[in-house]
Amino acid sequence: MQNGHALRVRGLTKSFGRKVIDALDLTIMPGEFYALLGPNGAGKTTTLRMIAGLMRPDAGDISVFGHDVVRNPLAAKAVMAWLPDEPLLYDRLSPMEYLEFVAGLWRVEPALARARAEELLETLGLWGHRHERCEGFSRGMKQKTVLAGALIHEPRFLLLDEPFTGLDAASARLVKQMLQSRAAAGAAVILTTHILDVAERLATRIGILSGGQLRAEGDLTALQLHAGVAAGSLEDVFLHLTN
Repeated sequence: MQNGHALRVRGLTKSFGRKVIDALDLTIMPGEFYALLGPNGAGKTTTLRMIAGLMRPDAGDISVFGHDVVRNPLAAKAVMAWLPDEPLLYDRLSPMEYLEFVAGLWRVEPALARARAEELLETLGLWGHRHERCEGFSRGMKQKTVLAGALIHEPRFLLLDEPFTGLDAASARLVKQMLQSRAAAGAAVILTTHILDVAERLATRIGILSGGQLRAEGDLTALQLHAGVAAGSLEDVFLHLTN
């Protein structure tokens, strides 16, 4: 891994009538694939939205590759990509038009943007649909189009909220391989998922969030030791720590 953090969160706190995130500390390094797990209502999406700069924390500090997300949001957002759990597209655009539009927002040089768009569409199996309007796409096709948009500016930090929802087995495997390749090239990846075996296979480190706090963190062996279930599966550890 490279020196210096990709993400550094300290004392992150957020309330919506009740405290959803409670003084959360989290550090992720370049090249790390991190899975943030937790039951419904644990605060996973809220945490990612604050890191992405889409929601202001009540307290705490967030920096991405040294850029303060609250005080210097443009610099922070320039090095990250955010993929929400519901794909948000301009339905009247085609995938190629959408990617050219997103690349323009990031000020990617047009010829480079075109080359990256073509590569992403081919890799994600969308090349044959590149000039079709997105309004007729399935959930999985929309998810892949949004992922291509998230990657068009070559981000160094990827935040993905339930990225495999709506994908068939072949598409899910393809997306996993793409994310692993990005991490291997030095990008940091953090994702949420309810599919525990996906987290176990992909992540170099896993954090378990419950009640707005990080209950445990580490690889499977470290989590087993923490939970006192030495031979347990990730599901066993998860249920032990969240119940």
